[in-house]
Amino acid sequence: MRVLYHWPLDPGSRQARIALAETKLKFKLEPVNPWAPDATFASVCAEGVPPCLIDVISGGKVTISGARAICEYLAETSKKTSLLPDSATDRAEMRRLCDWMANKFTDDVQAYIMHERVEKTLLGNEAPHPPTLREGREHLQFHLDYFSWLLERRDYLAGHRFSLADIACFAHLSCLDFVGEIRWRDNPTLKDWYQKIKSRPSVQPLLGDRVGGMIPPRHYRDLDF
Repeated sequence: MRVLYHWPLDPGSRQARIALAETKLKFKLEPVNPWAPDATFASVCAEGVPPCLIDVISGGKVTISGARAICEYLAETSKKTSLLPDSATDRAEMRRLCDWMANKFTDDVQAYIMHERVEKTLLGNEAPHPPTLREGREHLQFHLDYFSWLLERRDYLAGHRFSLADIACFAHLSCLDFVGEIRWRDNPTLKDWYQKIKSRPSVQPLLGDRVGGMIPPRHYRDLDF
């Protein structure tokens, strides 16, 4: 059986899990501590960080590392669903937004908020730094406003159909939602989209994730919050 090495609150791992579920492929989850990967994981993943997919193909196995590579591989090989837009322009927009989440959003937001709220908590080496959190939250609102602006003009982030762009954005936002960092009532357009994605069967398993004793807010598992 194919295996996905992952960490529950890693946005990249969440993207891979959703994409695998969307393509209706069976897979086994193997958790990886991103700060102390074990020897087994190090032997199969040169990058040393999740996500990493071991897929079973004709004649053997293939190793694919990184959320973008895994998701596009699944989208290109799936015969049961399409996660890529039909037109070249929409596919370009999808890839632009995937890059936005992987680079700009990660640098502007996740490097501040998730580092302070999650990494420091789990490693127990120091308390969150309020000025850093404040700066990350200011950056976050800029991104939320931009996503809302896109969704006022489209059914989904990259156009009129669900795609890898929605998976990437949802994966990142759901991690922030896990730690209660998004004020949904202040972002109603984005909330409607988030609820729509949250209701997909492929996303349901993520809502049961728990990490290091951390408890998400009550609305996190609620589909109608």
